[in-house]
Amino acid sequence: MNRNLWLLTICQGLFLTNNVTFMAINGLVGLSLAPFGWMATLPLMAYVVGGAMSTVLVSQTQSRYGRKASFQMGLGVAVLSALLCCYAANSKNFWLLVAATVVAGYYNANAQLYRFAAAELAAPAFKEKAISLVMAGGLLGAVLGPNLASKTRSLLDAPFAGAYLALSVVALLAMALMAYVSFGPKPIKASSSALSSGRPLGEIMRQPVFIVAAAAGALGYGVMNLLMASTPIAMQMCGLPFSSVAWVLEWHVIGMFAPGFFTGHLIKRYGTLPIMAIGLALNIGCVLIALSGIEFKQFLMALFLLGLGWNFLFTGATTLALTAYQPEEKDKAQGALNFCVFAVLAISSLTSGVLVTTQGWTLLNLGSLVPLSLTALLLGWLAFQQRKPQNL
Repeated sequence: MNRNLWLLTICQGLFLTNNVTFMAINGLVGLSLAPFGWMATLPLMAYVVGGAMSTVLVSQTQSRYGRKASFQMGLGVAVLSALLCCYAANSKNFWLLVAATVVAGYYNANAQLYRFAAAELAAPAFKEKAISLVMAGGLLGAVLGPNLASKTRSLLDAPFAGAYLALSVVALLAMALMAYVSFGPKPIKASSSALSSGRPLGEIMRQPVFIVAAAAGALGYGVMNLLMASTPIAMQMCGLPFSSVAWVLEWHVIGMFAPGFFTGHLIKRYGTLPIMAIGLALNIGCVLIALSGIEFKQFLMALFLLGLGWNFLFTGATTLALTAYQPEEKDKAQGALNFCVFAVLAISSLTSGVLVTTQGWTLLNLGSLVPLSLTALLLGWLAFQQRKPQNL
């Protein structure tokens, strides 16, 4: 770890503070303002749709202006969008809240690249651990996010409007820290030569390793989002107080990022696919516990396992993706990876609200077994591909 990695770790933690707070309150604010109950998670869906819509733009700004300038643009948007969300909540304008979270998606798309930037700030032999440790910065979000939502819930007249206001301050702090991170010189503008940008994106995406990295990362994130986004609504429907919701989300996010201190070491020692398989097994364990009851302890244990499983699966997918492209191909390859994640997140965000308000918590968990089964098949397929003898 060096100074740049430590600062990036803190910025990752502040980014996750934003995400966890959004997850904790957007569904509840949406439920109170939406014309129909099933629209409750539209603000969550808008956040990831905004991220998906921004991936191409972020890829272009990263390529043209470099990591630092692009990351600062994202943080600037985070400040403005948080203030807009605050105004929307205060004025009880549901559609303005949805629009504001679409805008906030640009920050999401930018900050999703922190983990790739971490690999570039470390020595080649340390890249797995650098990704893992920077993602461990999410522990800051685990503590700050739920507590921020809980403490600022009644700061202004409208419930949770104060939380949005606090998020603008969090983004300003991250912007100040990012100013001290050095990502190296700004990239030289590419020439017209085809070699300058590497292989076509289609060729990169057809590789088995890319397919599995993109699909496992997206599906793993999608299942995590499906269950986490619906948890505050499900717990409220079960009569549990918001203080219990905050406690469950805090331990969920601790599960997501605490393993970051050793996941990279485990990947280095045992390989990427075995660690991803463990993450998949933990996710299945989460579903089984969630199906066993709707008391506080079931929500707590299930969401904690969900966080652990996500960390193993997503960190492994990120590490696996690094083997699918060359340095000159990173911007378009990483943009494609993030688009896959955001596309699945958009579907899971809307689906979570629709299912939990119309079909219930049990059916929601049963449905999550479908993408988990597909992920298992993909991991098995790649393991088989890697064991096949190469043609001479």
